[in-house]
Formats: sequence, structure tokens, C-alpha cells
Amino acid sequence: MPLIEYALMLFTSFISLINPLSLSPVFLGLTRDLEPRERRAIALRATGIAMLTLVMFALAGQFIFRFFSINVDSFRVVGGVIFFMMGYDMLQARLVRVKMEDPAEVQAFAKDITVTPLAIPLICGPGAITNAIVMWADASTLAHKAVFFVMVLGVMTLVALAFLGASRILPRLGETGNKVLLRLMGLVVMVIAIEFFVAGITPIVRRILKIG
Repeated sequence: MPLIEYALMLFTSFISLINPLSLSPVFLGLTRDLEPRERRAIALRATGIAMLTLVMFALAGQFIFRFFSINVDSFRVVGGVIFFMMGYDMLQARLVRVKMEDPAEVQAFAKDITVTPLAIPLICGPGAITNAIVMWADASTLAHKAVFFVMVLGVMTLVALAFLGASRILPRLGETGNKVLLRLMGLVVMVIAIEFFVAGITPIVRRILKIG
């Protein structure tokens, strides 16, 4: 595959699968009671962890799947369950129940959401992981491999910028606006969860029943 075509395919596929703009409201809901400094730190850490995860799966994905005898469909099912639980809590406006003032409590909460659900599976979901594995397999030359790393870094930078830009909206929404947004995004996340779950469970059921 020509280098420019490979780069464009990488960028468009990752942007479409990750969709930074659609993640921003979920990020707002998860971090609405945190200080701007903490939100910035979470955004940068989450995108950094997601980038490392994508690179790791690209380099060793097929080996990991074979070693543990798992496939991407299982990732979709688990991702759907996690998303549904997160969406239900958002729908109840109880994702963050109290204002956290203790620095240790804030730090513990930030660490808790940075990896799951933000980095995995929100940013680095089954689709992005699969895309990383497939596109790395198509990187036939050293130049293609270099482009792969550059594009992953570029997409994660856009995700971080989307998160940081969304953080500026919070003060303008007010408490009522934040709660409405949280509940609306809870519905959206639960719908995404159902899509993830169905997309993952359907091929598994077909394999069990030997259909199609």
C-alpha cells in the first residue's frame, strides 16, 4: 500500500472508531466535580495510557489473543457491560455523588477513572484495538511503521485536545445543566453499550450454533 494512502487510512479509521468529539461529553460527566487542573491531568494520562495500549496490541496483539485464547468479540461484550454500568450510573446522576475536597480522595478517584473507563474501553475500545492490530500487520516497510506511530500520536493528541476543550464548557452549564448533560449522556452511553454487546455476542452465538 502506498505510504500516503496508508497514512490517510490510518488517520480516518482511528478518528472514526475513537470519535474524539463524541467522547467529550462522557469525559465531562465523569470529571464534572473535579478541579480544572485534575481534569487536565486525567485527560493527558488517559490518552497516554490509551496510546501505549494501542501500540502494545499492535506489536503483540495476535500473540496475546492466541496465548489467552480470546478474540475481539469477547472484548466487545466486556466493553458493552462496562459501558452499560457506567451509563446507568450517569443516568441516575450518581457517577460522582459528593463534592470531593480531600486531596487524597480526589487523587484516588482520578486514578480510578483514568484507566477504566476512560483509557480502556472509552478511547481504546475493541474497534481501535482491532484496527491497530490490522493496520500494523499492513505496515510492510520501516516508513509505514514510522507513520503508524506518528498517526497514533496525532489521534491521541486530538482526543486530549477534545477533552481539554470540553472542560471549558463546564463552568457555563451550571449545576442543573451538568445534571441534565450527565443524564442525557447516560442514555447515549447505554445505547453504545447495547451496540457493543450485540456486535460482540452475535458472532459468538453464531459460532456456538454454527450459523453463517
